[in-house]
Amino acid sequence: MSVEDRAKATGKNIEGAAQEALGNITGDPKDKAQGKAKQKQAEASHTIEDAKDAVKDAVDKV
Repeated sequence: MSVEDRAKATGKNIEGAAQEALGNITGDPKDKAQGKAKQKQAEASHTIEDAKDAVKDAVDKV
């Protein structure tokens, strides 16, 4: 996974956590849900890129 992709996914995770926290503070369920969704997107991005890295490492070993 490129450093740029990791940074984007981490940024989205932080953004989502902040939005979820804001939703908790203000009682806005929409902000809370959107924040959780952003965190899940970031998690999925990390998982996909980790899989790509694993395949690349396996191919490099052959």
